[in-house]
Amino acid sequence: MERVIAIVGGTGAEGLGLARRWALAGETVIIGSRDEGRAAERAARIASTVPGARIQGCENAAAVAEANVVVLTVPFFSQAGTLKGLKSAFQLGTILIDTTVPLAATIGGRATRTLGVWQGSAAEQAAELVPKGVAVAAAFHSLSAELLNDEKPVDCDVVVCSNDETARRVAMELAEKIPGVRAINAGALETARLAEQLTALLIAINVRYKVHATGLRFTGLPIPQGK
Repeated sequence: MERVIAIVGGTGAEGLGLARRWALAGETVIIGSRDEGRAAERAARIASTVPGARIQGCENAAAVAEANVVVLTVPFFSQAGTLKGLKSAFQLGTILIDTTVPLAATIGGRATRTLGVWQGSAAEQAAELVPKGVAVAAAFHSLSAELLNDEKPVDCDVVVCSNDETARRVAMELAEKIPGVRAINAGALETARLAEQLTALLIAINVRYKVHATGLRFTGLPIPQGK
């Protein structure tokens, strides 16, 4: 079966960066947005710079209905409402890759702090909100929009958490479609509560050193770095 990736909230910087990287890798991508016209315009812009790109833009629900992999790239305050609104659009067997981080900045607090989530993490909250038969993986928390939207290979590891082996495998495959990225299997979805904290840490480091694209590398692992 052909893999079709819908990026919900895909007109934001993170979503567009992922869309462009995956289009460059030959994946079929649908940019989703609440504004269909905006999604189509962003998709056309990527297509104009990526020859042969299989990419289009449409409204979020239509994007989800066409996809077997959905990547959620919305702010934390929009996560629950977005997933509830899209519940009927998911196909049975779809994989949801959740990139959400519960940053306090999403409700007016500091970007270097995170909010407590009743379920333990934003990813675990997502797993409660999607229909049965949709597997959830958490990934891309340490991969900044600045890195994604650069032309260079990405010097960064991506932590992937899931209770579902297929969802974990697909998320890791997609992470490693981005040149320079190495995917790290961090185990069960509950580990996402730790992975999500990494974003706040990286933001704090960025502020301290006056940079915008700090990444992470894990050492001592028996797998090649920077694949």
